Amino acid sequence: MSVKLFYFHDPMCSWCWGFAPTWTQLQSRLYDELGDQLSIEYVLGGLAPDNDQPMPEEMQNTLQGYWRRIESLLGTQFNYDFWDQCQPRRSTYPACRAVIAAAKQNHEKHMIRAIQEAYYLRAMNPSDTATLEQLASELELKKEQFAQDLRSPETEQLLMEQIGQYRTLSANGFPSLVLALDSELIPIAIDYKRDETMFAMIKNTLKEKLQ
Repeated sequence: MSVKLFYFHDPMCSWCWGFAPTWTQLQSRLYDELGDQLSIEYVLGGLAPDNDQPMPEEMQNTLQGYWRRIESLLGTQFNYDFWDQCQPRRSTYPACRAVIAAAKQNHEKHMIRAIQEAYYLRAMNPSDTATLEQLASELELKKEQFAQDLRSPETEQLLMEQIGQYRTLSANGFPSLVLALDSELIPIAIDYKRDETMFAMIKNTLKEKLQ
């Protein structure tokens, strides 16, 4: 039986940033104890399409409210200088394409982390191509290949396929986890603070289904 755990995310999703430490712990536990039984696949959901217009002040205030809530609930660090030093746009597709472009050089997870840290800690705007290319350079990716892949029709097609996959397999927003056993889909409830609860659900589900 084919068993896969889908992780649906967006690199500029603030709740994904809040979930990151627990998600890292969960992955480590899964690889250590269940690595021979399942694989993990990242799927980009595409939070916000391309948009060159400045983000309305009302939306800026809404997003800052999300940051403060996550900060309060999880202790996640945010750098609010972003809102003064950058020109926010409601556009995450460029960052999603950067993840796909980096994956072609085996740096998918490194790019996700770099985008999150740039956005939430370094007051940089991952909606800007210049920021994404700077991050690629810092990760020591092949610059010309990354720049080409970032803009290629193939990358765009892969992004649309992943967004379609997210819409088909998950309706839980970002982040979300879905365990796929052949054709059966089992949502795994997100616990932002404890990886143990998600691990137990996954382990018990596998034990029940694979008997």
